[in-house]
Amino acid sequence: MKRLCLIFCLVFLLTAGAPVSVLAGGTGPAADAASDVFDFDAAQTVADLSQLSCAAAALADLDTGRLLLGLHEDERRAPASVTKIMTMLLVTEAVESGAVGWDDVVTASEHACSMGGSQIFLEPGEQMTVRDLFKSVSIASANDAAVALAEFVSGSEELFVEAMNARAGELGMEDTSFRNACGLDAEGHLTSARDIARMSAALCAHPDALTYAVTWMDSVRDGAFGLTNTNKLIKTYGGLTGLKTGSTDEAGFCISATAQRGDLRLCAVILGADTSKDRFEAATALLNLGFSSYEKLDPSAGLPPRTAAVRSGTAGLVSLLPGSRESVLIRRGSAGTVELRVEAPEILTAPVAAGEAVGRVTVLQDGKTLCEIPLVAGEDVPRLGFWAALVRLTGRLGLFQSA
Repeated sequence: MKRLCLIFCLVFLLTAGAPVSVLAGGTGPAADAASDVFDFDAAQTVADLSQLSCAAAALADLDTGRLLLGLHEDERRAPASVTKIMTMLLVTEAVESGAVGWDDVVTASEHACSMGGSQIFLEPGEQMTVRDLFKSVSIASANDAAVALAEFVSGSEELFVEAMNARAGELGMEDTSFRNACGLDAEGHLTSARDIARMSAALCAHPDALTYAVTWMDSVRDGAFGLTNTNKLIKTYGGLTGLKTGSTDEAGFCISATAQRGDLRLCAVILGADTSKDRFEAATALLNLGFSSYEKLDPSAGLPPRTAAVRSGTAGLVSLLPGSRESVLIRRGSAGTVELRVEAPEILTAPVAAGEAVGRVTVLQDGKTLCEIPLVAGEDVPRLGFWAALVRLTGRLGLFQSA
């Protein structure tokens, strides 16, 4: 009788989740965690931008917005039509929110039609879809189309500019003050290379918005008016994904050039070049430098298989898996300085749900955290029921065995 009482007490403790060394296979608290470090292998490179033929420049990782290299990157300068990146971002977000549609028809106002510079020569009262106006902005940098879109989305260009500045604030663009939707020179219409990289990354997060950024030629008005892309890198740079050129007397020649090779996506911003050729050459050189100097690393690929013991569960072990596959940007060849610090429990208490976060992997380089990856349970492990626990325990204790 005493033996049966002991069995029932053990089963009760087992199904309640209390520590029972006979089933856990060891001792120690349920939250005990091990910390491991795994290393890769490599070196570092240094970049010098002083030879670029421009007043300011920035190279950024599009996935994170992280600035990689800069030349006077925080200097406030006129951005010319590179401004339209923000215009296109707000139009894209308005479409995605349902506020407007790509096939909505816009009626051109006298104000929109009065814009000089690059244009598609809208006439007051002329109607065109949001899609065709957006296409005209993205491909041909049409000022009249940009202002017509601004008025359609916000009711007036002034209200749209307020929205542009508000969005810039949300993106951390501290050096930016917009005065119009198209980028014509205006007092106080200023931004920086760093800020342009930030808004470029925001627009590139919307793949549908980039369709026309790499379209060399198209047309509007049922083919009657041809559009040719102002970004000549489309023809010369492998992997180009966009994004926007600009030039005015005050701004000089500017570009935000985005490109992808493998899983590395970069943005090169050039401001204040003396000629169009200079801006394209500078952007090419900066992108080349970026792709030769940086690479993406998938830290989870370096994790060995890992398990945790499960107390009070229908299974004794559960696999621990990376909860996400997140690539981190490192200098090419510097993988040897990357560390993976794993914090994971040795013992879990059932029930355990598949996908449940139970630990983490911190990815560091030179003492700085690059990212954190959750460790999650790979399988469901239900709590052991009373009678199942009774059968398991009696078997382990050798009860009711035949002589």
